[in-house]
Amino acid sequence: MPTDRSRQVYDFVRTYTARHGYAPKLREIAEHLGIVSRGVVHRHLRALEEEGFIRIEPDRARGIRLSKGRAAATRPLTLPLLGRIAAGRPIEAIPGEDEIDLSEFFVNRDRFVLRVQGDSMIEDGILDGDMVIVEKRETAENGEIVVALIDGIEATLKRLQKNRDGSVTLRPANGQMPPMRYPAARVRIQGVVVGQFRSYR
Repeated sequence: MPTDRSRQVYDFVRTYTARHGYAPKLREIAEHLGIVSRGVVHRHLRALEEEGFIRIEPDRARGIRLSKGRAAATRPLTLPLLGRIAAGRPIEAIPGEDEIDLSEFFVNRDRFVLRVQGDSMIEDGILDGDMVIVEKRETAENGEIVVALIDGIEATLKRLQKNRDGSVTLRPANGQMPPMRYPAARVRIQGVVVGQFRSYR
């Protein structure tokens, strides 16, 4: 079985190929996954080839081919959009003809996923064990939910408030927890939450 990192490489190659109709270059894989060396990417690709997940055509810029046995995995990641359903007054649920491309939500070279631990954001509907989709950013607007690194050590998920005196307040969405205020120099924004998902099974 491939390692977790090799599986990440495979998942990106599969999704990229489904979206564009051709495979990514080594540089694109490295940039998406934050891998410094293209040689490391190449080793993961060789491991995937040995496992039968892909074929590598030498001397071609986009020479990665998904194995025929995995062809079904190259289809776009979609689910049918069957209409709307009310969360307030009941309305008729009318089937539609569209599909939602989940890769548009989840797959982007500037996005990553974090599993939430703790209940500091429960009043915003973000529960312990949920997955949040984070877009890599070094800046954020007031009120956005951010991944903030404090003192270069501790990362936390909070709402951002920029104060007039130049300090930063990180506000939990839990009335039982106090906000945290820091000099701006102690806080580095690593990303902004742009989505969330949860499994009920």
